[in-house]
Amino acid sequence: MNADNKASGAELLLENQVCFALHSTSLLMTKVYKPLLQALNLTYPQYLAMLVLWEHDGLTVGEISQHLLTDPGSLTPLLKRLESEGLLKRTRSREDERVVLVQLTDKGRKLQKQAEEVPQLILKASGRTHEGLQKLQADLLALRESLQRTL
Repeated sequence: MNADNKASGAELLLENQVCFALHSTSLLMTKVYKPLLQALNLTYPQYLAMLVLWEHDGLTVGEISQHLLTDPGSLTPLLKRLESEGLLKRTRSREDERVVLVQLTDKGRKLQKQAEEVPQLILKASGRTHEGLQKLQADLLALRESLQRTL
């Protein structure tokens, strides 16, 4: 095997893949979140939807899906579950009944207060400083933007 083959072989090692570093870190991050969110009776995807609504109450399903970079159809079961838990209310728009508006209930707004400790617990689990996590987030967002431009 010559030097060129070794170099190209190293490019295909799992440990050298950025995608695997992101994937495996995401899996572990979700595992760290799991017990914190169980205390709130939320799954990780439900937590993300609630974060959007705590920031911007009264969005349409389409707007929520834009914030979460997901398909609106995949949100419907998640939002139905949150509605059955009494955290939000879904109503059809009077102007266009294809559009579903989502609003927090009082119970959903109160849950925000309980969730306020989650970011601090994640920061502690990360072993990083607040500034270090902000830098990592900025780098990941820049990577995401670059990848979105290729689609």
